Amino acid sequence: MLIKSLVIKKDYLTTVSEKATLEQALKVLEDSGFRCVPILDDSGTIFRGNIYKMHIYRHKSQGGDMSLPVTYLLKNATKTIKVNSPFFKVFFNIKDLPYIAVLDEDSRFYGILTHSRLLDMMSSAWNIKSGSYVLNVLSDNSRGNLVKMSKIISRYASIAGCLTLDIGTGEYVRRTLFTLPEGVSRKTMEAIVNRLERKGYVVSEIEDLQSGLTIRSDEKPGEFNE
Repeated sequence: MLIKSLVIKKDYLTTVSEKATLEQALKVLEDSGFRCVPILDDSGTIFRGNIYKMHIYRHKSQGGDMSLPVTYLLKNATKTIKVNSPFFKVFFNIKDLPYIAVLDEDSRFYGILTHSRLLDMMSSAWNIKSGSYVLNVLSDNSRGNLVKMSKIISRYASIAGCLTLDIGTGEYVRRTLFTLPEGVSRKTMEAIVNRLERKGYVVSEIEDLQSGLTIRSDEKPGEFNE
């Protein structure tokens, strides 16, 4: 399972018990350096929610009782996913959270999936560390476009990574980001771009991963920057 492979398991996490006080929770947060940690039940198997350092600080600054149970400031109690959840569900649930709690098949706390782990996975899928160029290709929603674009590129080079995004407006509704592998020359890249555009696709942006420069941007489609 993809999600399961990205999760930091609970044995490696800093957590607080639901029986802890706000004072005790604050000490855990300050000692660990984390801005929030999971709250678990006394058995350490049930996820109750998250406790945030900023909420405790605000409570304390307003003269709040620090002997109250940590659950007094509990947040995100329903923000969870299962280890076997569809991957797209992560994006609907994690949003502004630093991490999302992951439960096993029996709804017991399994661990957390962090934003950084998610971004690392996306980076790996994009293959930016070992790629040469990323082509941002615009197309409509016609059937077979991905196959056609892939075939054009494969005439000149292999495809190191592919990520498809929907724009949803205008004539072009889809962006497909093709990462070309390391070693592809600029001449070969330009030949690929020219071939794609002759077939009616728009290459709106080109990133040179080795130099970190944008060779073509949305503002100047059809032109290469030197």
